[in-house]
Amino acid sequence: MSEGADQTPVDHRYLYTEEERERRDRSVWTLVQGILAPVQFLVFLVSLGLILYYLATGEGLAAASLSVVVKTLTLYAIMITGSIWEKQVFGRYLFARPFFWEDVFSILVLALHTAYLAALYLGVMTPGGLMAIALAAYATYVINAGQFLLKLRMARLERTTRRPSGNNPDITVQPAEFMVAGAAQ
Repeated sequence: MSEGADQTPVDHRYLYTEEERERRDRSVWTLVQGILAPVQFLVFLVSLGLILYYLATGEGLAAASLSVVVKTLTLYAIMITGSIWEKQVFGRYLFARPFFWEDVFSILVLALHTAYLAALYLGVMTPGGLMAIALAAYATYVINAGQFLLKLRMARLERTTRRPSGNNPDITVQPAEFMVAGAAQ
């Protein structure tokens, strides 16, 4: 085990320490991320359809281009709010231990989306070249979204399997949502 920023031992088998989990569960940014992620995915699907339609027919360039701009703006929104969330939960804006590689890959996703905006604004690429950048950005986005979905699954599995340290190993810790829901009833 290594020492965390607050000098409490960090068990690297788990994504969150108990304190981090509590901060995560209390943070409004957790809800914001939970809303923005599916919105961004929906924008991605619509945009991908518009790009593929343009590439197949040669029609709809303006709609495809605008959709990539909207997708990029949703990416910026989720990156900014995600960084705030990471700071609130882990004490740093990017590259916290549990999400280090996801953040590294997110920078690539952000760079490709930003390259699209720069090329569009500067007019230095053909429409086909712009769509190629957009598709590369989208491919990296899909990989990055997969990384985060795996971490979400790990966190959900961890909630039901994590055991209190030093206590009876047969006791499973319940997720905070169930404890709050149980207390409200």
